[in-house]
Amino acid sequence: MHQPSPPFDALAARRLREGLGMLPEHVAYGLRAQYGLFVEPETVFAWERGRAVPDEQELTALAGVLWCSPADLIAAASTLREHRVARGLSTEELARRVGVATHTYQRMEDEGRWRGTDRQTVALAEALGLGPRALITATGGDEALAELLRDAATTRWQAYVKPTVKLVPLPKRVVEAALQQLHSDYHARMTAVSSWGAPGTTGDEGRAYLDGITEHFWAAVGP
Repeated sequence: MHQPSPPFDALAARRLREGLGMLPEHVAYGLRAQYGLFVEPETVFAWERGRAVPDEQELTALAGVLWCSPADLIAAASTLREHRVARGLSTEELARRVGVATHTYQRMEDEGRWRGTDRQTVALAEALGLGPRALITATGGDEALAELLRDAATTRWQAYVKPTVKLVPLPKRVVEAALQQLHSDYHARMTAVSSWGAPGTTGDEGRAYLDGITEHFWAAVGP
């Protein structure tokens, strides 16, 4: 299966190279001599101008040549694969740390849907250095979380504490307080709009609030 390239930070690559006093020719030589990758200087130049992007192997090697971490060359990691590459880990190494078979981890990474146990999820977060929000996004849980939060805000929030805690690695008391706040804020908006009695506006404030429900949740739980 063809793997998409990580979101490469071309400007960072150029600045790092120039900071070392290297030319694209020097980088190309390093890639060949140290990592056995036959990359032309023109290709290095194209990477730095955003005309092409290195694949996973090339990015990891480039980081070695530029004396930096792969994370320094990735613009904004969001998927499991991007976080893994940013940490300079192979699929085999990460699977071993998490405690799953390599082929099982690879399938989950390819599908963008994490299905590990609670213990494996904790190990994954530790291995990749992910906080709760980044972990939810990387493991493909954003949509499920948004659905839970919308239901909690519009109905009985107490019923959604347990499933939210199961999905989000946060203390129960923190989740309870956040869901209660979402519920109160949503209904306060609905009540205020309804009291205005303006035709065609009832519910707009509530719908807008629900559209940004995950942002409100992360703001409520704090850093």
